[in-house]
Amino acid sequence: VQLQAFGGGLVRPGGFLRLSCVVSGRVSRISNMAWYRQAPGKERELVAAITSGGITNYADSVKGRFTISRDNAENTVYLQMNTLKPEDTAVYLCSADTTYYNDFGSPVVSRSWGQGTLVTVSS
Repeated sequence: VQLQAFGGGLVRPGGFLRLSCVVSGRVSRISNMAWYRQAPGKERELVAAITSGGITNYADSVKGRFTISRDNAENTVYLQMNTLKPEDTAVYLCSADTTYYNDFGSPVVSRSWGQGTLVTVSS
C-alpha cells in the first residue's frame, strides 16, 4: 500500500491550501483515513480523521477552519485548510487503515502512512 500526498506549500496567514492524499496498491477496503501534522521540535498530532461512512473528528485547534473529506471511489482523502495561521506550519502526513486479503483468503489489516507534505504559513 502506498500513500502519496500533494498540495503543501508556502501561504500567507489567512490564506488557504488543499491537501490531497491518494492510496494505491493492494487494497480491498479503506476504513479510517486521517491527517496528522508534525512541527519542528513537536510531537506528531492528529489534525482530522474521517471514517468510511463520513464521520469526522478534528483537533480543537483546527475546528471551524479545516475540513476533511474523502472520495471512496478514488481512494483519496482531502484536507481543506482555511484561515491558516503561522502555528499551522508543519509537515502534514496522511494515514489510511487498509484491509486486503492474502493468498489464503485471510484479511490483513494495517495502517499506512504517506511521505508528508510541508505546509509553511508565513508573511
